[in-house]
Amino acid sequence: MKHFRKEILGLLLITFLSVNAACQTQKGSVSESDVKVEKKKKKKKKKSKIKLPEIDLNHWSVTTPELNKKGGAMNIEPPEILKYATDERLIPYMYNDSTNGALVFYSFPSDATTANTKYTRSELREQMVPGDNNTNWTFAQGGIMKGKLQMDEITKDSNGKYHKAIIMQIHGRLTNEQRDLIGQKDNNAPPILKIYWQDGKIRVKTKILKDLNAPDEEILHEHAWDDDDGFNFEQEVGFRKFTLEVQVSEGKMVIILNGNEYKVYEGIHMRKWGVFENYFKAGNYFQSRDEGAYAKVRFYELEVSH
Repeated sequence: MKHFRKEILGLLLITFLSVNAACQTQKGSVSESDVKVEKKKKKKKKKSKIKLPEIDLNHWSVTTPELNKKGGAMNIEPPEILKYATDERLIPYMYNDSTNGALVFYSFPSDATTANTKYTRSELREQMVPGDNNTNWTFAQGGIMKGKLQMDEITKDSNGKYHKAIIMQIHGRLTNEQRDLIGQKDNNAPPILKIYWQDGKIRVKTKILKDLNAPDEEILHEHAWDDDDGFNFEQEVGFRKFTLEVQVSEGKMVIILNGNEYKVYEGIHMRKWGVFENYFKAGNYFQSRDEGAYAKVRFYELEVSH
Protein backbone atom coordinates (compact mmCIF):
# COMPACT_ATOMS: atom_id res chain seq x y z
CA MET A 1 0.00 0.00 0.00
CA LYS A 2 2.83 2.37 0.92
CA HIS A 3 4.60 1.47 -2.31
CA PHE A 4 1.42 2.23 -4.29
CA ARG A 5 1.04 5.65 -2.62
CA LYS A 6 4.64 6.52 -3.50
CA GLU A 7 4.00 5.67 -7.15
CA ILE A 8 0.85 7.84 -7.19
CA LEU A 9 2.68 10.76 -5.59
CA GLY A 10 5.54 10.35 -8.06
CA LEU A 11 3.17 10.39 -11.02
CA LEU A 12 1.38 13.49 -9.69
CA LEU A 13 4.68 15.30 -9.19
CA ILE A 14 5.87 14.44 -12.69
CA THR A 15 2.54 15.59 -14.17
CA PHE A 16 2.67 18.86 -12.22
CA LEU A 17 6.20 19.62 -13.33
CA SER A 18 5.38 18.85 -16.99
CA VAL A 19 2.28 21.05 -16.99
CA ASN A 20 4.14 23.85 -15.21
CA ALA A 21 7.00 23.69 -17.69
CA ALA A 22 4.55 23.83 -20.62
CA CYS A 23 2.81 26.82 -19.10
CA GLN A 24 6.14 28.58 -18.58
CA THR A 25 7.12 27.90 -22.20
CA GLN A 26 3.77 29.16 -23.46
CA LYS A 27 3.95 32.23 -21.22
CA GLY A 28 7.44 33.08 -22.46
CA SER A 29 6.36 32.67 -26.07
CA VAL A 30 3.30 34.97 -25.67
CA SER A 31 5.35 37.59 -23.84
CA GLU A 32 7.94 37.70 -26.63
CA SER A 33 5.20 38.05 -29.24
CA ASP A 34 3.58 40.87 -27.30
CA VAL A 35 6.88 42.73 -27.15
CA LYS A 36 7.29 42.50 -30.92
CA VAL A 37 3.73 43.79 -31.48
CA GLU A 38 4.32 46.69 -29.09
CA LYS A 39 7.54 47.62 -30.87
CA LYS A 40 5.75 47.66 -34.22
CA LYS A 41 3.01 49.87 -32.78
CA LYS A 42 5.58 52.32 -31.44
CA LYS A 43 7.36 52.46 -34.79
CA LYS A 44 4.08 53.17 -36.56
CA LYS A 45 3.30 55.92 -34.09
CA LYS A 46 6.70 57.52 -34.64
CA LYS A 47 6.34 57.38 -38.42
CA SER A 48 2.86 58.90 -38.37
CA LYS A 49 3.84 61.80 -36.12
CA ILE A 50 3.58 64.96 -38.25
CA LYS A 51 4.69 68.41 -37.12
CA LEU A 52 3.34 71.52 -38.84
CA PRO A 53 4.77 75.04 -38.71
CA GLU A 54 2.99 77.51 -36.43
CA ILE A 55 2.18 80.01 -39.17
CA ASP A 56 -1.22 81.43 -40.10
CA LEU A 57 -1.07 82.29 -43.81
CA ASN A 58 -4.45 84.03 -43.96
CA HIS A 59 -2.74 87.44 -43.98
CA TRP A 60 0.19 86.69 -46.28
CA SER A 61 0.80 86.46 -50.01
CA VAL A 62 3.92 84.84 -51.43
CA THR A 63 6.24 85.66 -54.34
CA THR A 64 8.23 82.80 -55.89
CA PRO A 65 11.11 82.36 -58.40
CA GLU A 66 8.54 80.96 -60.86
CA LEU A 67 7.38 83.01 -63.84
CA ASN A 68 3.69 83.81 -64.20
CA LYS A 69 1.83 83.98 -67.52
CA LYS A 70 2.74 87.67 -67.93
CA GLY A 71 6.46 86.97 -67.57
CA GLY A 72 6.86 88.33 -64.05
CA ALA A 73 7.42 86.69 -60.69
CA MET A 74 4.49 84.54 -59.61
CA ASN A 75 2.49 85.83 -56.66
CA ILE A 76 -0.13 83.78 -54.79
CA GLU A 77 -2.58 85.44 -52.40
CA PRO A 78 -5.12 84.20 -49.85
CA PRO A 79 -7.10 82.01 -49.99
CA GLU A 80 -5.03 80.14 -52.63
CA ILE A 81 -1.86 80.29 -50.53
CA LEU A 82 -3.57 78.20 -47.84
CA LYS A 83 -3.38 75.22 -50.24
CA TYR A 84 0.39 75.55 -50.71
CA ALA A 85 0.99 71.94 -49.65
CA THR A 86 -0.89 70.64 -52.72
CA ASP A 87 -0.46 73.57 -55.13
CA GLU A 88 2.01 72.47 -57.83
CA ARG A 89 2.99 76.10 -58.44
CA LEU A 90 4.18 76.47 -54.85
CA ILE A 91 5.43 73.01 -53.84
CA PRO A 92 8.99 73.54 -55.20
CA TYR A 93 9.45 76.86 -53.37
CA MET A 94 7.32 76.71 -50.24
CA TYR A 95 6.73 73.36 -48.54
CA ASN A 96 6.42 71.64 -45.18
CA ASP A 97 9.20 69.72 -43.52
CA SER A 98 6.80 67.69 -41.38
CA THR A 99 9.63 65.97 -39.51
CA ASN A 100 10.84 69.22 -37.98
CA GLY A 101 7.65 71.27 -38.16
CA ALA A 102 9.10 73.88 -40.50
CA LEU A 103 7.88 75.80 -43.53
CA VAL A 104 10.78 75.78 -46.00
CA PHE A 105 11.37 78.63 -48.47
CA TYR A 106 13.58 77.72 -51.43
CA SER A 107 15.02 80.32 -53.80
CA PHE A 108 17.58 80.40 -56.60
CA PRO A 109 18.48 82.79 -59.45
CA SER A 110 15.81 82.76 -62.15
CA ASP A 111 14.18 85.14 -64.61
CA ALA A 112 11.28 85.71 -62.20
CA THR A 113 12.43 88.99 -60.67
CA THR A 114 10.24 91.77 -59.29
CA ALA A 115 10.48 95.50 -60.00
CA ASN A 116 13.62 97.34 -58.89
CA THR A 117 15.71 94.22 -58.21
CA LYS A 118 17.81 91.61 -60.02
CA TYR A 119 17.36 88.99 -57.30
CA THR A 120 14.67 86.34 -56.87
CA ARG A 121 12.72 85.38 -53.79
CA SER A 122 10.45 82.91 -52.11
CA GLU A 123 9.05 85.45 -49.68
CA LEU A 124 5.86 86.25 -47.82
CA ARG A 125 4.25 89.69 -48.00
CA GLU A 126 1.93 90.84 -45.22
CA GLN A 127 -1.66 91.62 -46.21
CA MET A 128 -3.66 93.20 -43.40
CA VAL A 129 -6.73 92.60 -45.54
CA PRO A 130 -6.36 89.23 -47.33
CA GLY A 131 -5.88 89.73 -51.05
CA ASP A 132 -5.43 93.50 -50.74
CA ASN A 133 -2.12 95.41 -50.89
CA ASN A 134 -3.71 98.81 -50.40
CA THR A 135 -4.30 98.48 -46.65
CA ASN A 136 -1.05 98.89 -44.73
CA TRP A 137 0.23 100.48 -41.51
CA THR A 138 2.32 103.43 -40.35
CA PHE A 139 4.91 103.70 -37.61
CA ALA A 140 2.36 105.70 -35.57
CA GLN A 141 0.04 102.67 -35.70
CA GLY A 142 2.94 100.33 -34.94
CA GLY A 143 3.47 96.61 -35.42
CA ILE A 144 5.32 93.54 -34.16
CA MET A 145 6.71 90.61 -36.14
CA LYS A 146 8.09 87.54 -34.36
CA GLY A 147 9.71 84.51 -35.95
CA LYS A 148 11.61 81.34 -35.12
CA LEU A 149 13.73 80.31 -38.07
CA GLN A 150 16.90 78.66 -39.31
CA MET A 151 19.16 78.75 -42.32
CA ASP A 152 18.89 75.23 -43.69
CA GLU A 153 21.17 75.25 -46.74
CA ILE A 154 23.01 77.97 -48.64
CA THR A 155 25.68 77.79 -51.33
CA LYS A 156 29.08 79.46 -51.44
CA ASP A 157 30.58 81.78 -54.06
CA SER A 158 33.77 81.19 -56.05
CA ASN A 159 35.80 82.53 -53.11
CA GLY A 160 34.35 79.97 -50.72
CA LYS A 161 32.21 82.56 -48.95
CA TYR A 162 28.56 81.86 -48.18
CA HIS A 163 25.97 83.68 -50.22
CA LYS A 164 23.49 85.79 -48.25
CA ALA A 165 19.73 86.05 -47.99
CA ILE A 166 17.29 88.59 -46.61
CA ILE A 167 15.05 86.77 -44.13
CA MET A 168 12.88 89.62 -42.82
CA GLN A 169 11.94 93.10 -44.04
CA ILE A 170 9.80 96.14 -43.45
CA HIS A 171 8.99 97.63 -46.82
CA GLY A 172 7.70 101.14 -47.40
CA ARG A 173 4.75 101.94 -49.62
CA LEU A 174 3.26 105.09 -51.10
CA THR A 175 -0.44 105.70 -50.82
CA ASN A 176 -2.20 106.33 -54.13
CA GLU A 177 -2.32 110.05 -53.27
CA GLN A 178 1.43 110.16 -52.55
CA ARG A 179 2.15 108.25 -55.74
CA ASP A 180 0.18 110.72 -57.82
CA LEU A 181 1.67 113.71 -55.99
CA ILE A 182 5.24 112.85 -57.02
CA GLY A 183 4.25 111.45 -60.42
CA GLN A 184 5.47 107.92 -59.78
CA LYS A 185 4.11 105.01 -61.81
CA ASP A 186 3.75 102.60 -58.89
CA ASN A 187 3.38 102.61 -55.10
CA ASN A 188 6.86 101.36 -54.34
CA ALA A 189 8.89 103.01 -51.58
CA PRO A 190 12.24 101.96 -50.10
CA PRO A 191 12.52 99.22 -47.44
CA ILE A 192 13.20 100.79 -44.03
CA LEU A 193 14.47 97.45 -42.70
CA LYS A 194 16.37 94.53 -44.20
CA ILE A 195 17.54 91.67 -41.99
CA TYR A 196 20.15 89.39 -43.56
CA TRP A 197 21.58 85.99 -42.80
CA GLN A 198 25.20 86.68 -43.74
CA ASP A 199 28.23 84.53 -42.95
CA GLY A 200 26.36 82.82 -40.12
CA LYS A 201 25.42 86.09 -38.45
CA ILE A 202 22.42 88.40 -38.49
CA ARG A 203 23.01 91.73 -40.22
CA VAL A 204 20.60 94.68 -40.16
CA LYS A 205 20.33 97.50 -42.69
CA THR A 206 18.08 100.56 -42.55
CA LYS A 207 17.62 103.88 -44.37
CA ILE A 208 18.83 107.37 -43.51
CA LEU A 209 17.54 110.64 -44.91
CA LYS A 210 20.15 112.49 -46.99
CA ASP A 211 18.78 115.95 -46.24
CA LEU A 212 17.24 116.29 -42.77
CA ASN A 213 15.56 119.54 -43.85
CA ALA A 214 13.89 118.05 -46.92
CA PRO A 215 10.15 118.87 -47.19
CA ASP A 216 7.59 116.05 -46.88
CA GLU A 217 7.03 115.84 -50.63
CA GLU A 218 10.75 115.42 -51.29
CA ILE A 219 10.97 112.69 -48.62
CA LEU A 220 8.56 110.57 -50.65
CA HIS A 221 11.15 110.07 -53.40
CA GLU A 222 13.43 107.05 -53.15
CA HIS A 223 16.47 109.14 -54.05
CA ALA A 224 15.97 111.15 -50.83
CA TRP A 225 17.09 108.12 -48.79
CA ASP A 226 20.41 106.34 -48.49
CA ASP A 227 21.59 103.06 -46.90
CA ASP A 228 23.16 103.20 -43.46
CA ASP A 229 26.43 101.39 -42.68
CA GLY A 230 24.61 98.35 -41.30
CA PHE A 231 24.84 96.54 -37.98
CA ASN A 232 25.95 93.00 -37.12
CA PHE A 233 24.65 91.24 -34.03
CA GLU A 234 27.43 89.72 -31.93
CA GLN A 235 25.81 86.29 -31.66
CA GLU A 236 26.62 83.78 -34.37
CA VAL A 237 23.52 81.79 -35.33
CA GLY A 238 25.16 79.66 -38.02
CA PHE A 239 22.77 76.92 -39.12
CA ARG A 240 21.01 76.69 -35.74
CA LYS A 241 17.49 77.82 -34.84
CA PHE A 242 17.13 81.39 -33.65
CA THR A 243 14.39 83.91 -32.90
CA LEU A 244 13.89 87.38 -34.31
CA GLU A 245 11.47 90.03 -33.14
CA VAL A 246 10.85 93.40 -34.77
CA GLN A 247 8.99 96.04 -32.77
CA VAL A 248 7.82 99.24 -34.44
CA SER A 249 6.29 102.29 -32.81
CA GLU A 250 6.17 105.98 -33.63
CA GLY A 251 9.71 107.17 -34.34
CA LYS A 252 11.28 103.91 -33.17
CA MET A 253 12.28 100.47 -34.45
CA VAL A 254 13.73 97.67 -32.29
CA ILE A 255 15.21 94.37 -33.52
CA ILE A 256 15.76 91.59 -30.96
CA LEU A 257 17.84 88.44 -31.57
CA ASN A 258 17.20 85.38 -29.39
CA GLY A 259 15.45 87.53 -26.82
CA ASN A 260 18.67 88.93 -25.35
CA GLU A 261 20.46 91.12 -27.91
CA TYR A 262 18.89 94.38 -29.05
CA LYS A 263 19.41 96.96 -31.78
CA VAL A 264 17.38 100.17 -31.37
CA TYR A 265 16.79 102.76 -34.08
CA GLU A 266 15.21 106.06 -33.06
CA GLY A 267 15.63 109.71 -33.81
CA ILE A 268 15.13 112.03 -36.77
CA HIS A 269 15.35 109.38 -39.50
CA MET A 270 12.73 107.16 -37.88
CA ARG A 271 10.44 110.15 -37.23
CA LYS A 272 10.71 111.32 -40.83
CA TRP A 273 9.91 107.80 -42.05
CA GLY A 274 6.48 108.27 -40.51
CA VAL A 275 5.15 109.67 -43.80
CA PHE A 276 5.18 106.19 -45.35
CA GLU A 277 2.89 103.21 -45.08
CA ASN A 278 4.59 99.86 -44.43
CA TYR A 279 4.20 96.09 -44.55
CA PHE A 280 6.19 93.18 -43.13
CA LYS A 281 7.97 90.58 -45.26
CA ALA A 282 9.55 87.24 -44.29
CA GLY A 283 11.11 84.30 -46.10
CA ASN A 284 14.06 83.84 -48.46
CA TYR A 285 15.05 86.83 -50.61
CA PHE A 286 18.20 85.27 -52.08
CA GLN A 287 21.01 87.74 -52.85
CA SER A 288 22.96 86.06 -55.64
CA ARG A 289 22.85 85.54 -59.39
CA ASP A 290 25.60 82.90 -59.41
CA GLU A 291 24.87 79.85 -61.54
CA GLY A 292 23.86 76.88 -59.41
CA ALA A 293 23.42 79.01 -56.28
CA TYR A 294 20.46 78.52 -53.94
CA ALA A 295 19.28 78.79 -50.35
CA LYS A 296 16.70 77.10 -48.13
CA VAL A 297 15.35 78.91 -45.08
CA ARG A 298 13.17 77.21 -42.46
CA PHE A 299 10.45 79.08 -40.55
CA TYR A 300 9.01 77.28 -37.53
CA GLU A 301 6.96 80.20 -36.21
CA LEU A 302 5.84 83.52 -37.67
CA GLU A 303 3.42 85.95 -36.09
CA VAL A 304 2.41 89.56 -36.76
CA SER A 305 0.31 91.90 -34.64
CA HIS A 306 -0.76 95.56 -34.79
